[in-house]
Amino acid sequence: MLEIERLDHVLITIPPNTSAEAVEFYCKKLQLNEIPGRHPNGAIWIELGNIELHIREEEGHQSKSARHPAFVVKNLEAAKSFLLKEEIEISYSSIIEGRDRCFFRDPWGNRFELIEYV
Repeated sequence: MLEIERLDHVLITIPPNTSAEAVEFYCKKLQLNEIPGRHPNGAIWIELGNIELHIREEEGHQSKSARHPAFVVKNLEAAKSFLLKEEIEISYSSIIEGRDRCFFRDPWGNRFELIEYV
């Protein structure tokens, strides 16, 4: 049996030669903290609560996929207001009982879900 304790990190890809723009988007625009260091394959590591987002340049990056990580937020309305203030488009999907949620994409088409349990 696998005895999984928790999610450690999620890796997303961006097109080649866009790491500087990724740091600008994730650290400046979304105000997330970069984890300093020389990470494997030139990846950028970002703190997301108690997990990490790893961002790596990759040939053949696919944008606009429905694949996505989902993150629980303390206040979904505040998160949506922040995204809108930063001119980041919000989208919605099917309703799931007991959860309010929304989606947004980074400049490279990576999709993210934000969830608040109600």
